[in-house]
Amino acid sequence: MLVTLADALRLLVVPVFCWAAVRDVRTRRLPNRLWPPLYALGALTLALTVVGRWPLAGGDWLFALRVAVSLLVVAPLGYGLWALGGFGGADAKAVIALALVFPTFPAYTVAGETLPLVATPAGVFSLTVLTNALLVGLAYPLWLAVTNLADGEWSRWLFFTRCVPTDSLATRHGRLFESSAGRTRSGLDLDALRMYLRWRGTTLELVRAEPAAIRDPGRIGPTFDPTDGRVGCSMRPRLDASIDTIPADGDVYSRASVDAGGDAPIDSDKSNNAMGEHDNYDDSDHDDSHDDPWGAERFLAAIDHDAYGTDPQTLRAGLALIAEQDTVRVSPGLPFLVPLTAGLLLAVSYGDILFALLAVFGIA
Repeated sequence: MLVTLADALRLLVVPVFCWAAVRDVRTRRLPNRLWPPLYALGALTLALTVVGRWPLAGGDWLFALRVAVSLLVVAPLGYGLWALGGFGGADAKAVIALALVFPTFPAYTVAGETLPLVATPAGVFSLTVLTNALLVGLAYPLWLAVTNLADGEWSRWLFFTRCVPTDSLATRHGRLFESSAGRTRSGLDLDALRMYLRWRGTTLELVRAEPAAIRDPGRIGPTFDPTDGRVGCSMRPRLDASIDTIPADGDVYSRASVDAGGDAPIDSDKSNNAMGEHDNYDDSDHDDSHDDPWGAERFLAAIDHDAYGTDPQTLRAGLALIAEQDTVRVSPGLPFLVPLTAGLLLAVSYGDILFALLAVFGIA
């Protein structure tokens, strides 16, 4: 492979983005320490490129313009979409990193071919990565539709949602697309659900097995650190509690002793008799039988940060749905870092997909 030092160093971004995309799918969380080294790499490669072209003359004004577009248009675009709620924080930081590392098209000569194969007159490589990512992202609803049809699902929501077992929600990401009242585009965020379960020191299984007891705010015992709702994090209680049972994934504590303060939450391996004096608890109780059903208001007041926009009504409706149904419809979403990484891989190897498509139709 024939390549300049700067372009060779730029390739270091590719495995980092691949790792980040996989982690983002699994946990929806990326460490902040991931980005500063990439920003430093961008500054280094840009400096090496400028030194290699020094003194700038002739057509180098076009190179300077492309760098300016990447740094002053693409990078702020990532920040702006985050500020408007269109991006997550990690997505915005990834776009900024690409704008710094890939302001112009790199060149890699492999087996006599120069990659990328398709360049654009604009020559702003970070912009090419973005347009590739948008085209890849358009394929995700199609994938959802195909998988839904393969499962025998047919509805007008098949491009945007999936019907999944309720018991699987503890390890899923996304948002409920329905509530106990029917379809909704602003259902309970599954990270907020995990926060609530960890705060209560209970499990999804117990919510489904003993919904009346969990609905009763008087049954709330010691509460714990809700974490940020991520999948697979290890939680430790704030209180000096005696823990009898810890689920295998370490996400939640299922019981704490009364010595920790208040009544102990119901153990997930108990039968109805675990309810003690509430053996005859009427599971047909409705939410209006309590001042604060499910302890929703208490939970949101107790945490020191936002629960992904969840309000008490949304939390109650989501918990009621989970308690009632064996399957629920979820809007899974896709972290933008996934199509962004795919767009980067396609850009480095093939080039600008949109420009190639436009050329096929004689537009470009």
